[in-house]
Amino acid sequence: MRPPAPSPAAPLLAGRTRPPPIVGASSRKCPATCWAEQMAAAPLRGRLRALAAALGGCGLLLGSALAVGDERLYSAAMPALRVLPPEAAHGLALRAAALGLLPPARPDGPLLEVRVLGQRFCNPVGLAAGFDKHGEAVDGLYKMGFGFVEVGTVTPKPQEGNPRPRVFRLAEDEAVINRYGFNSHGHVAVERRLRARQETQLRLTSAGMPLGVNLGKNKSSTDAAADYVAGVRMLGPLADYLVVNVSSPNTPGLRDLQGKTELRDLLTKVLAERDMLPCERKPAVLVKIAPDLTAQNKRDVASVVCELGVDGLIVSNTTVSRPSSLRSRQCTEPGGLSGKPLRELSTQTVREMYSLTRGRVPIIGVGGVSSGRDALEKIRAGASLVQMYTALVYHGPLVVGTVKRELEELLREQGFKNVMEAVGADHRC
Repeated sequence: MRPPAPSPAAPLLAGRTRPPPIVGASSRKCPATCWAEQMAAAPLRGRLRALAAALGGCGLLLGSALAVGDERLYSAAMPALRVLPPEAAHGLALRAAALGLLPPARPDGPLLEVRVLGQRFCNPVGLAAGFDKHGEAVDGLYKMGFGFVEVGTVTPKPQEGNPRPRVFRLAEDEAVINRYGFNSHGHVAVERRLRARQETQLRLTSAGMPLGVNLGKNKSSTDAAADYVAGVRMLGPLADYLVVNVSSPNTPGLRDLQGKTELRDLLTKVLAERDMLPCERKPAVLVKIAPDLTAQNKRDVASVVCELGVDGLIVSNTTVSRPSSLRSRQCTEPGGLSGKPLRELSTQTVREMYSLTRGRVPIIGVGGVSSGRDALEKIRAGASLVQMYTALVYHGPLVVGTVKRELEELLREQGFKNVMEAVGADHRC
């Protein structure tokens, strides 16, 4: 019997070829996106077959695990998936989500519901920015059980980001170092994708699954405020909340925007633009900060946020520090460190910012969340919501359900009636 012809997408999915470079602000679709859209219309069995053809045995095992939601089967597939370069593996995971291959999550119980930022969240566990930078797989990602998804970082003009390789697994530390540098398809492309699914998102938001959009500046920009304002104007009407990302360590000069004067000027313009949006329901505005701020920096950020009435904080971005406990040979790579080594630093920053804002500014805690205990630690420190990303690299999509299940059990054990009752509990002890 003649063997089946290889899928034309196989080299792309395996990371042996790259999609065409981004040119200008064109809305032309790259082959990978076209292939994903064609496959999304096919029956599940056909989509699994396409994924398996693209990756051979690894694809078959991974596809089967995703389809049935078997944690043991997925655990067996993970080592094979990690044979791929990190960025190629990330691309595969994103395409699997876009194709709707992820197992459906169980409904959330009332214990996990959170009301904050003017929205209802069916659970407090969200997907951090960086996983779906270009808004290509939003609907599939909600299927994983996230209470909210954050797209981006999105820059005004398309840009390639830093040269490859630019992301590194630190397997011994369950960590990742990245120096992507805001690789982005740009406002026009992301706006088109989000606009095409606007009605779907309205239904999801009503069901307790809001959408966030993370905004950044172009590397070559000479007017950072204009870049963020442009993002508010174009993407604000499609988002439930917007994030002003001034804390990535991979864009030169970006973290300088966390200074008191610079931050006040930037946020004044962003909030004014948000208030002028023609949509009936205005998106909340949050600021994402670094975990490496000095004590004075933190006081300044808290002061500006409270003074201007910013809706919330995301704490924190990746760190440029390198804990002495790191064991991986990759730990000296430049870039931002995420995952387990960031957990304590980010939680401490959540705790400090909650105190500095007197609990009046909602916080989304992110950094090293891979269990229900990690999530509750951040919630007790002052976070109303938490986000995950790096845990998916090491534990796969089923970790989302695990975190929620463990969190629910811990809330009951510790005598909390719901998540909101636990927010900031450590400050009341």
